[in-house]
Order: sequence, then C-alpha cells, then structure tokens
Amino acid sequence: MNKMLDCSGKVVVVTGGAGRIGKHLAQAFALAGAEVVVADIDEKAAAAVSDLLQQQGHRAMSLLLDIADESSIVQCIALLKARFQAIDVWVNNAYPRTADWGVKLEDIPAESWRKNVDMHLIGYCLCCQKVAEHMKVLGTGSIINISSIYGIIAPDFSVYEGTAMTSAAPYAAIKGGIVQFTRYLASYYGPSGVRVNSVSPGGVFDNQPGSFVKAYISKTPLRRMATVGDVAGAVLFLGSEASAYITGHNLVVDGGYSIQ
Repeated sequence: MNKMLDCSGKVVVVTGGAGRIGKHLAQAFALAGAEVVVADIDEKAAAAVSDLLQQQGHRAMSLLLDIADESSIVQCIALLKARFQAIDVWVNNAYPRTADWGVKLEDIPAESWRKNVDMHLIGYCLCCQKVAEHMKVLGTGSIINISSIYGIIAPDFSVYEGTAMTSAAPYAAIKGGIVQFTRYLASYYGPSGVRVNSVSPGGVFDNQPGSFVKAYISKTPLRRMATVGDVAGAVLFLGSEASAYITGHNLVVDGGYSIQ
C-alpha cells in the first residue's frame, strides 16, 4: 500500500458503521492498518462487522452510538478517549430517518421535517462539535462528513419515472447543510490542525430497478453508477496523510453526473 494512505496507528471511528456503505468504509480503513471503531445504533450489527474484521486479522471494535442522542455521543467519545487517548479520524456516515421518509414534498408534516433535521443534520453537527474539541487539544485530526450530490445539485426526477423511487425533500436540505457546515468547521478549526472535509457520492448501485439504472447511467459521463468501493476510496484518502493539505473540500464522487 502507498505509504501516504497507510493509516497504521490511527484510531478511526465510522458512524453508521454497520450500514451498507459504513461497513465498507470500516473495511477500507482496517485494510489501511487503522484501529477501526464500528459505531452504530444497531449494536448487534456493529458487533458482527467488527467481529468479521477481527477474523480477517484487523484491529476493530464495535460501539453503540445514537447520533440523535447527545448523551450517547458524549459517552462514546469519553469511552474512546479513555481507551485510546486519541481519535484520529471521525467519519460521519450514519443515516437516521423517519418512517415517512420519501413522501411527496407537499405531504411532509412539519414534525417530520423537524425530526429528520434533528436526527441527521444536528446529529452530524453535534458529533463534529464534540470530536473536534477533542482533536483541537491534540492539534491534529480529520473529520469526514458524508453528504451527497443532492446537497449541491437538484435531483433530475425523470430518472425515477416508472419506479417507486424518489429523492426525499429533507435529504436535499440536510445534505446541503452538511456541505456548508463542513466549510465552516474547516475554517474554524484549521488553525488548530484539525481538517474537516465532506464526500458527496452520486448514485450507488444497489440493485435498483433496471429503468432507473439505465436512465441514471445515461446521464453519467463514466456510464456507470458508483460502487461502495468508490466511496470508500475517497473517504480513505481524506482520512489519510495523502490529503494532509486538504480541508474544507467537498469531494464529489459521481462519475461526472453533477457536471452535466
């Protein structure tokens, strides 16, 4: 492995680490030599991911974390500080949402807006607030926030025609907020040696309906959807020393979709 991507000795926390993308992020950092903390609200699933990594010869542990609960965040960070002294990389990847996620814009109740913004956007904000202060004392650290191309461009709803799929309205508001808050944090904590960046993936292939995949690919210069490996590679780069002079950046991983 390229030495610049080597994360040996680093403690890396992946929130939502038991999810579809999160477990691949955890594996990418584990392969790079990091001590990986799989943090997730689903404690059993997180343990399964960390156990698998350990079986593969990597250093990993699981931890219960609900990013919508400030006390859970504080407890998680305190536990990690006591165990490792340093948290080197924190990846905000968790994806909490309400049961009515995806209903039409005109039908979204006010309370649903509040809950989704509170759980997802404010959850990321609180994680950043707490862990950045820890990294500030150390004089180093990298925070990576997972956003989306729908945080920087509007959806093309034509790609969803003929399917039950759509793009949830709160998603745009939340992910756009994450991109801008990342820039704010980078400016605020830069003098302390803490880097903060975001990654905005395009559509990630997950056996979606064929009509959607065909329509999406037709609008993508690289003529394919993203893989979880594409996203993991970008996040690993931002968590490694290969990106030591990069902060406040939103790394778009979309095969060129957003340039059209």
